[in-house]
Amino acid sequence: MTMHPTCPVGARKTYSHFGFDFIFCAFILVLTALGRPSFAQVTLSAQSQSATPASGAPITLTLQDALQRARLNDPQYRSAVTDLGLAREDRVQARAGLLPNLNYNNSFIYTQGTGPLPANCVSTIAGCPTTRFIANNGVHEYISQADVHQALSLTNVADYRRSAAALAQARAKAEIATRGLVVTVTQSYYGLVVAQRKYSTAQRAASEASRFLDISQKLENGGEVAHADVVKAKIQAQQQQRDLQEAQLDMERSRLDLAVLLFPDFNQDFAVVDDLQTPEPLPTFAEVETAGKKNNPDLRAALAAYEVANHEVTAAWGGLLPALSVDYFYGIDSNQFAIRTDGVRNIGYSAVATLQIPIFSWGSDRSKLKQAELRRDQAHVELSFTQRQLLSHLRQFYSEAETARSEMESLASSSELAADSMRLTTLRYQAGESTVLEVVDAQNTLTQARNAYDDGQARFRVAVANLQTLTGSF
Repeated sequence: MTMHPTCPVGARKTYSHFGFDFIFCAFILVLTALGRPSFAQVTLSAQSQSATPASGAPITLTLQDALQRARLNDPQYRSAVTDLGLAREDRVQARAGLLPNLNYNNSFIYTQGTGPLPANCVSTIAGCPTTRFIANNGVHEYISQADVHQALSLTNVADYRRSAAALAQARAKAEIATRGLVVTVTQSYYGLVVAQRKYSTAQRAASEASRFLDISQKLENGGEVAHADVVKAKIQAQQQQRDLQEAQLDMERSRLDLAVLLFPDFNQDFAVVDDLQTPEPLPTFAEVETAGKKNNPDLRAALAAYEVANHEVTAAWGGLLPALSVDYFYGIDSNQFAIRTDGVRNIGYSAVATLQIPIFSWGSDRSKLKQAELRRDQAHVELSFTQRQLLSHLRQFYSEAETARSEMESLASSSELAADSMRLTTLRYQAGESTVLEVVDAQNTLTQARNAYDDGQARFRVAVANLQTLTGSF
């Protein structure tokens, strides 16, 4: 019989001993067989996950897809959302402070007894002490009772109202963070789109410069142009190659900036949809102004901050006024832990009402009131400034969007005219009717016109996103 080399079993062993060793070795072999594939599967799975972005098809993202991913990964936006959740829980805790609280207390209090009694107390206990330390109700005191506690004060009510206003403020700040994230993602998203367009333009310009260099060399060989034209064409071709490298660098930089916003694992294998050809309509200024006054989160946050400051003043006033607390106890408070003792029911109840009247605190309460009033005055100034700033930003952002929208047609026309001008100038140069400087100028003008058109389209989208931080979606 052949055995596994790691588990040799001698023939001299008994059957029972052999059976034990065989079972043990089989168990080891099963664990080894199961463990190795499992480890291999985990390794292959990790390798496949890390290689998926590089080997699979790239992810195609629209602007909405980018916004959805950024909401999951942007730390500033997540911080605003976390603050909103914390404010919501603060409101729950402040509301709980206004409502009765129920607790069940269990305790045992031991007091030092008298020890051995004197001789005159052995026969009778009349006049003899039962305890040595009389701080409690007996040598043994058992407490097992429910406590319903209610505290009433102006401070508690003001704290609840302050928490409600703070929740509204946190909700407005979360909306500010959401709209600010839209601007950031829009800038990075269309920055990549424009960078890709400029790279394509640089490729066409470099190809056109190379073609023009070939034309000038052929004309020189035919004796139609001077060698200076070839030199100028070569300089232009070299410059276009350098511009192509710079355009590629800008495109890679824009891709990295967007990848940081969108992916937790820094994935660079993605593509973006170029939708700049379909600009969204722009409403009238009257509609924008109405929406800004109604839906502006900065104004809501400033109003909520002012309300918070007002309630803090009220809470500070509560520290100067009396505060009432009521406790109702029901249960056992006895020398024996029993429901009945000698036929007497130990379960009972008691109530305690406390009115706390502040008298003297070395000016601490009035100092808190002064601090709250200072914060309220500052919040009022910030609210007034926010209102003025809203009107200013509405006009500024709308003018920016309106100007960018009106310039798009002019930029498109300039791009088409520059392309036609370059085609005609090149034909005239081949016919000997124009100079090499005119051709180079036409090439540069075409590149600048195309880049300006791309920048103009992206500028309009970013201007609309900035405007929507004040008004919300149109």
